[in-house]
Amino acid sequence: MIREARGDEIEAVLRVLEGALLEVDPAEVREAIGRGDVLVAREEGHVRGALVLDGNHVEAIAVTRPHRATGIGSALIERAAERGPLSAGFRPAVRPFYESLGFEIECVEGSEGDETRCRGRLAGQDS
Repeated sequence: MIREARGDEIEAVLRVLEGALLEVDPAEVREAIGRGDVLVAREEGHVRGALVLDGNHVEAIAVTRPHRATGIGSALIERAAERGPLSAGFRPAVRPFYESLGFEIECVEGSEGDETRCRGRLAGQDS
């Protein structure tokens, strides 16, 4: 089940995000939960995936390791896209995930040791 996160789920959301080695600010995640900008995927009473939005921009998305490749991440993106045009910034390693969902993607090589970053917008959605 995909739904907005509740305030009492902050620790579970942070565990999922940090378990995917995403750098997140707990205070910002707490504020996003308060705004209704964090979605969770719950299964068997546990948070299995989380998505953090800033407006319609995906700030972070993660699924617990044992539940990856089961459609949870796709379901989180689909639910977030119901809110309007969706964009995301991400590492090239997760480009196939976003491509599989129909994102139009552009990657820019970093300069002077900066890592390559990609950004995408969900195809078929206006700016």
